[in-house]
This record gives sequence, C-alpha cells and structure tokens, in this order.
Amino acid sequence: MTRPQTVLAFDFGLKRIGIACGDTLTRHAAPRAAAAVHRGTPDWQAIAREVRTLAPGVLVVGAPYNADGSEGTLLAAARRFAAELERRFALPVQLIDERYSSLEASEALKARRVSGERGRIERADIDSAAAAVILGRWFRGEGEGA
Repeated sequence: MTRPQTVLAFDFGLKRIGIACGDTLTRHAAPRAAAAVHRGTPDWQAIAREVRTLAPGVLVVGAPYNADGSEGTLLAAARRFAAELERRFALPVQLIDERYSSLEASEALKARRVSGERGRIERADIDSAAAAVILGRWFRGEGEGA
C-alpha cells in the first residue's frame, strides 16, 4: 500500500500564483494564500514557505490550454514555472489541463457568498480556488499528460 502524501498545486498567472494543497488519502483540495508575482518573478520565498511547511511529495501546475485544446499564450511560461519548481525543490512536477478552472472556482465562490458562507471575494481567492480545482482534477486523474 502506498503511503499517503501531500500534494501542492499551482494556478500560474502573471500577477499572482494561486496555491492549494491536499493529500492522496482524503483527496480533498484546499486553497492556500496566493503568491504574488513582481515584475515577472514569482515570490519564490512565499512558495518556498509553503513547500517547507507542507512538505509535499508532488507538485502540480495548471497548464493553460485554449477551449479548443490548442496551447494557450501562457503555456510556455507555465512550463518554465514548472521546470523552476522542479529545479528549486527537487520534487516531481506534473502539468494538468486547467481549462475553465478559474471560471469553475469563481462560480463556486460566488455561490458560497450568496449562501452567506463567505464575504467579499478577492482575485487572489479565485486564483487559489482555481488551484484547488486543478488539484481536484489531478486527484481524479483528469487532464494528465499536458
């Protein structure tokens, strides 16, 4: 039997990088605080804190494809980010198709707001909720091989 492990997921963006964590036992993904991007450079200190705190065994990065399955404009940058994660933390990194993850996350957050479960929604909340959507897809084995 394989030991459960923590998984950290990222929704790559040019202004913020959404972050979520979960584990292979419960297969539940939870948003974390997003990391800022300053002048094209991710806040590597914030990301390193998450990696140190959570000690993941695997990292997952959303791969931005267009609706028709063609490569999105940010795919090359997301791949560079994934390669840098692997280099910095010596952990396996997997890319997962992230199509519509921000929309799905936004709709879920709006529904929680309408129901009174939460207050105001910030853009960073959507980014990290999108990372949780991406991680949920990884847990389900969807969109692998991007």
